[in-house]
Amino acid sequence: MSGVDVGELLSLGVRLAEAAGSLLVDALGRVHADVTTKTSATDMVSEVDRASERLIVDALRSARPSDGVLAEEGGSHDGSSGVRWVIDPLDGTTNYLYGFPAFTVSIAAEIDGRSQVGVVVDPLRGETFAAVEGGGATCNGSPIHCGGKDELATALVGTGFSYDAARRRIQARALAAVLPVVRDIRRAGAASLDLCWVACGRLDGYYEHGLQPWDFAAGALIAAEAGATVGDLAGGPPSTSFAIAAAPGLFDPLRQLLVGVDALGGGEPR
Repeated sequence: MSGVDVGELLSLGVRLAEAAGSLLVDALGRVHADVTTKTSATDMVSEVDRASERLIVDALRSARPSDGVLAEEGGSHDGSSGVRWVIDPLDGTTNYLYGFPAFTVSIAAEIDGRSQVGVVVDPLRGETFAAVEGGGATCNGSPIHCGGKDELATALVGTGFSYDAARRRIQARALAAVLPVVRDIRRAGAASLDLCWVACGRLDGYYEHGLQPWDFAAGALIAAEAGATVGDLAGGPPSTSFAIAAAPGLFDPLRQLLVGVDALGGGEPR
């Protein structure tokens, strides 16, 4: 689609993600009485998730009423402009409710179905990760680049786990095979943060089975624009089936390892 100013989309995404991040920090540590569950008893959602989403979605409706929105907590609507915003208003809800310092606000702007703007704000560290397709990635305005590891044995790899018990069993079995082969494993509990940490070299690689679009739409673009290779197990782009991001020399060894241990639990990559 022509005529869309990606710089304007980026500025708006940064402004709204940082405002939502401030909201999260202001509410941190309060008693969150209105906590419910979604896909399982361990998949929590709070009034803070919903308040953050309202802030973002209401502002987008005002600024760009013709755009579509896909948001985790249900504040979604179709648009006519060819632009769709993909929003995780609080990635890492469990961390947030426990006071564990790893959560973000993630906002991506898709144009004609492809992520072209990504913003991830880590409000406790005061870090704003951002990228525009073809324009590189930044943290607080300074360029960032992924690491250069190409050996699994010396790679620090992040991953995450599903809220579904059956999928967790598959993930645990894969992890047991991966752990002896790499330097170590980290689990922050927020996919967007893991992807940004690949982008800036704090992790050498990251993988996860069963993400949602809002989990990776912004972070995968930021990682790719920082020089990482991103994809799935079958050679396609990152998806709700599987997402991998790694330094270019590490991506294929990590992908082959995950295929070999049947990280999807279903035989063939898909």
